[in-house]
Amino acid sequence: MSAPARVATFARLGMRSQTEAVAQTEAVIEKPASCRPFVNATFLRDPYPLYRELREAGPIHWSEEFFGGAWLLTRHEDVEAVLRDPLYSARRTGGWVMRGSEELRQALCPFQRLFSRAMLFLDAPDHTRLRQVLNAGFRPSALSASAGAIEHMVAGLMNGIDEAGQFDFMERIARPLPAMVIARLLGMDAADQPEFLAWSEDLAAFIGAPDPDQGLKRRAQVSLLKMCAAFEAILAQRREQGATVPDAAGDDLIGHLLRAEASGEVESGAELLAQCAMLLFAGHETTRNLLGNGLHALLSHPDQWRRLQRAPELLPNALRELLRYESPVQYTGRRVTTDVVLHGRRLRRGELVVPLIGAANRDPARYSNPDILDITRREGSHLSFGHGPHFCIGAALTLMEAEIAFRALSARWPGLELLDATPYWNGNPVYRGLTSLQVRCRPLMPTKGVS
Repeated sequence: MSAPARVATFARLGMRSQTEAVAQTEAVIEKPASCRPFVNATFLRDPYPLYRELREAGPIHWSEEFFGGAWLLTRHEDVEAVLRDPLYSARRTGGWVMRGSEELRQALCPFQRLFSRAMLFLDAPDHTRLRQVLNAGFRPSALSASAGAIEHMVAGLMNGIDEAGQFDFMERIARPLPAMVIARLLGMDAADQPEFLAWSEDLAAFIGAPDPDQGLKRRAQVSLLKMCAAFEAILAQRREQGATVPDAAGDDLIGHLLRAEASGEVESGAELLAQCAMLLFAGHETTRNLLGNGLHALLSHPDQWRRLQRAPELLPNALRELLRYESPVQYTGRRVTTDVVLHGRRLRRGELVVPLIGAANRDPARYSNPDILDITRREGSHLSFGHGPHFCIGAALTLMEAEIAFRALSARWPGLELLDATPYWNGNPVYRGLTSLQVRCRPLMPTKGVS
């Protein structure tokens, strides 16, 4: 980053330059008292009142509830700026995975070796190199080629539901659809999905814990190692089939990665396996929760559901609003790379910063009436896919899946309604989603698959 750009970033966030920040001694609080713990049953049911309380109390708070100590950011401007600023590093897994006794750290070395190599937790130039490789699988042309297959999947999942009259949307559509789509994009056998999804659940539980205990860490390690062993077998088979040849049949993500391995763009072993695991995990987690959270929000606001029926052209805008209103990813993390002062607080090199995406998406300084769901809202972008270099690589795929699914739901069951007004949240503070969503449908016509 150029010197003028860095000064502008510091100024925008209420910081001084690096030299001035370190030298400053007046009106700077080294480490305030921790805010009270708040990740409890009430918060997990509805985090937004607490986010509002934190935001109104100040833009930055120290919390010992998160990973032994972290700075929480509550406002849209700060969250957006930190996510794009290289002063804040995505390399944060060491203090996360390896906290604990020497015995535990030694036991978790295999986990850290793999987990830390995922693109999600890397900075430039490694992040840039891997993203360039994977971008090929998410080009508009590649995604457009998958649209028909996704429509066919949705139709297949919906057919047979009419006879029941009611169904669990999470079980029948929201959970299986993203897994089917990402498996197809990767080039995996659909029969492998159940095991991979079970392993992903253990990773989600680990990532979602504000301070994961030994049991969560060990279960996540076992599942990641099993997932990577399964990918090793898939990769070996694909190599034998000639997937490393540039003109080989099959333009899936595993093929892209194998060709990048052969050309030296991706390292064999841990780096290659980590990208496979990350793509599978991230490829279904966010989409599943967008589908569930989004449908629940729409059916909980029948006026918005009816409005969408009358004006289906609003769907792309509605999806952006649903992502803002009930973000599938509630927060992320960054490590401070150099001492800085932010809003009168001194942040030391190596400390963790937690940008609260769910709070930023409800910031009244950024959105008018932020706690109101309005599918016609046009007030700029949300932060649910992140921002800056780590903006979600699969965002366009997630939106395409959701648009196809919601169009099909709206056309097939315009009278869809909630059976239970009480939502069953999954209890994960990062990956906010539903475990069950019981709905009643009134069929109009059978849905035909698109091959």
